[in-house]
Amino acid sequence: MSFMDDVIDAVANVSVITKMEVLGFNAPEDDYKLLTEFINDAVVLYLTEEIVEQCISIRKEQPVKLPDAIIAATAVVYGMDLITRNTSDFQNIHGLKVVNPHLL
Repeated sequence: MSFMDDVIDAVANVSVITKMEVLGFNAPEDDYKLLTEFINDAVVLYLTEEIVEQCISIRKEQPVKLPDAIIAATAVVYGMDLITRNTSDFQNIHGLKVVNPHLL
């Protein structure tokens, strides 16, 4: 819980892909409002040439879906841990630390 308290108290960083995935979900109005507020409060990390190159490298090494590769590349380029419950899609990506908050 202390880990998640630190994450919640800090400004979240999200990939532009995460923004598109989260806000593209057909959630009930109250949930969508909460998700929108979260994204609006977060720092959205947009694609850069370095992220694109890292994404290409990841996809050459691992069979990763493009959106997941972009999210992973963003975390690697910025030297950030990736917090996700979906750890299986991010296994074996060189230089990426994945944290499942449900296992802490």
